[in-house]
Amino acid sequence: MTTAVAGVDVGGTKTRMQLADAGTGDVLADLTVASSGWQTASLPQAAAWLASYLQPLLDPGHEVRHVVVGAHGCETPDHCDRLARELTGAIGVATTVVNDAELLVPAAGLTGGVGVIAGTGAIVVGRHRVTGAYLSAGGWGWVLGDEGSGSALVRDAARAVLGHADEGADEDGLEEALLRSFGVPGLPELAAVMSWNGGVESWGAHVPAVFAAAEAGSATADAVIRAGGGSLARLVACLARRGAEAGAVVVAGGVISNQPRLMAAFENELASQLPGVAASLLQAPPVRGAVELACRTQR
Repeated sequence: MTTAVAGVDVGGTKTRMQLADAGTGDVLADLTVASSGWQTASLPQAAAWLASYLQPLLDPGHEVRHVVVGAHGCETPDHCDRLARELTGAIGVATTVVNDAELLVPAAGLTGGVGVIAGTGAIVVGRHRVTGAYLSAGGWGWVLGDEGSGSALVRDAARAVLGHADEGADEDGLEEALLRSFGVPGLPELAAVMSWNGGVESWGAHVPAVFAAAEAGSATADAVIRAGGGSLARLVACLARRGAEAGAVVVAGGVISNQPRLMAAFENELASQLPGVAASLLQAPPVRGAVELACRTQR
């Protein structure tokens, strides 16, 4: 019977689970499902959702010793601990739950550093270099924060074009790109559709329009992107000032991974805020970080 561990990465769009050999980390089973139905408002429901997909993976032919879950929406240690207790009870296996951004550093093969996610949402996380306490910055949601995320970039782009309209400034391509992406004829309709038709949950899907406008020469779109990347870098600096181990920065998320312009803006500001600290895009799937953390519990 193989001694095994399981790692889970619950993202905003999809959830990936891996069963792995506890000694070598070799993958024994791999499952990806949509994250539809995932929420953390009710922890018993969240645990039941995870258990429904994990149970088939916990093959009786393997002795599963530990499960680590990186959970989108678990924002505090207490929240994570309570979900871990619920899931341990549901599956009968010792479980650790962390914020999904905490998977990035171990997925990169590192034992310390800061993780940055910039996808539909955005957050920066790390651990205190002395106490090991969890630290986070950003991640306040698409309405109030999440600077550098797809949703926030679209929000800030819309605010920029509305502000230019108020000032009577010339349109430089960003307004046209947003109107075309949202399928509306003018700015009043843009404001209405962003406010009432699906709201913030739909904003991130329109971020390609912002980058396309910047590539086409829109100075407004370029400024929005540079501001978003700069804000992410300043959040990393905030964690460093609060005592986080910030010798390495690992970046992931669908927006920053696929948009070099945003990554460049982030790196430029990071170099200003924390000279000598380099950022790298995560090459491995984040679920490998959950597997690595689970394997460490057995060493």
